[in-house]
Amino acid sequence: MNPAGGDGSLPVVRIEQLEYIAAVTRSGSLRRAAEELHLSQPALSETVRNLERELGVDLLERKRSGAKVSDEGRELLPYIMGVLDAVDRLRGAAGDQHRTSRMVRLGTVNTATVPLVIPTVREFRAAHPRTQVELVGAQQSEIHRGLLEGAFDLGLVNYLGGDDMPPGFETTELLRGRPVVCVRPDSPLAARAAVDVDSLLAEPLIVMRSGYVMHRFVHRLLDGRTPSFSYSTDGAEMGKLMVAEGLGATVLPDFSVVGDPLERRGAITVRPLAGDSTDVLLVLQSRPSGPVARAVSDLHALFVRNARAHGRPGEHPPGPRGR
Repeated sequence: MNPAGGDGSLPVVRIEQLEYIAAVTRSGSLRRAAEELHLSQPALSETVRNLERELGVDLLERKRSGAKVSDEGRELLPYIMGVLDAVDRLRGAAGDQHRTSRMVRLGTVNTATVPLVIPTVREFRAAHPRTQVELVGAQQSEIHRGLLEGAFDLGLVNYLGGDDMPPGFETTELLRGRPVVCVRPDSPLAARAAVDVDSLLAEPLIVMRSGYVMHRFVHRLLDGRTPSFSYSTDGAEMGKLMVAEGLGATVLPDFSVVGDPLERRGAITVRPLAGDSTDVLLVLQSRPSGPVARAVSDLHALFVRNARAHGRPGEHPPGPRGR
């Protein structure tokens, strides 16, 4: 595609064109974006092509299987979202009560959903009543892909102490905790001050599915040994519910359980793992530096502030890494 502006003129870009590109990024395909925008797919495709001609950049990678945002489009996406956020602020300042709401998308592993994410989203909603928040539970690899492709604005991801942080993301450590055994208060394990591996193996064990950090930790902890019976589940929230229903014990970071509604109601409790000093980190990640929508920046700041309040007494305060 030839660069625009060869005659010295500036590209002419309409706001709806940028909104359409944002919709394609959000939905992952032209077809789904057209359905979301209540447009025909040919009309949406032609609008995007007009924008590509104006900018001189192929924003979409078109294949027989469908169209997705190109590498060039991903590089421009932070600027596009910055423009849309600026337009929202302009409309708000002008008193336009019918402006289009923006949406912030958060990809999250499940280990901190209730104790940290819900209070943070509640505060964000009060400060940004016109901004929608979309929470998507996913594994680490899915969150990273979504951040790179622009499907997520922020991602909450777990690491074990000593893991290398992946390049290409800005990473802020929020919480640092320890793996604990999550059990019902009437479980034999709850009568112990700490749970050793032999005792854990004697009980039905609820493990996270492959792809989760806690699956990797438990696999390392058991060192090839097999529990009396095991379940596999997709995420900490289901694991905690299964524990509360008496199906067994699970191993999770302490910050995932302490403060959870089930723990506050006395349906589940935690015990430390005997002889284990592994750190589990919850971090907030985003795309590399560039224009950031104000709502995204505000949500990031709320997570950092609430993580400090949520952390265990005596912990060192979380700080930025890779910035």
